Amino acid sequence: MLQYALVKKPAIKWLMLLLPLFFWACENDLKKVKEISSKEVNKPVETTVGVDVIYSDSAKVKARMTAPIMLNHTATKTVKSYYEMPNGVHIDFYDLKQKIISTVTAEYAITKNDNKMITLKRNVVVVNNKGDTFKSQELIWDQIAKKFYSNQFSTLTQTAGNTISGSTFRCNEDLSNPEFLQSTGKFNVNQSGNP
Repeated sequence: MLQYALVKKPAIKWLMLLLPLFFWACENDLKKVKEISSKEVNKPVETTVGVDVIYSDSAKVKARMTAPIMLNHTATKTVKSYYEMPNGVHIDFYDLKQKIISTVTAEYAITKNDNKMITLKRNVVVVNNKGDTFKSQELIWDQIAKKFYSNQFSTLTQTAGNTISGSTFRCNEDLSNPEFLQSTGKFNVNQSGNP
């Protein structure tokens, strides 16, 4: 029994000396784990390849969007869920007779589920069925209002040869009723007096 007591006392001393080291080491590891996990929060959790989405209203197709890749970012405590198309997007808009009235292409797009808006960026081009062409580095599609708008420099070239540019742009999905702020343009005028 005497030997057991002698072995037990040095073990307790060693345990008491090493115990603070264990707690200190764990504390640093926990900080690293929290740091790493906070960086992982905003990574996409779902990747879809070959995306083909149909937008409809009252059983009528309004638009069709295709993209090579779509990333679905899930909601976190600080960020709401959103979809991102980093490799480009193509959208066709349809009239009531299911004919294409305009086409949109862009190198990047992002859409947030809560506001029904798609933000298109980098080399955005819209062409309507008349041949009018819109170009900008950004275009926002408001799905509820059925409007396009941009707060970046934009240019609209119409088939009649008219060109309008401005710092802010708004129009309908088919490029009708365009509005520019701080605009300049080149317009063809019939000088013969005949309409």
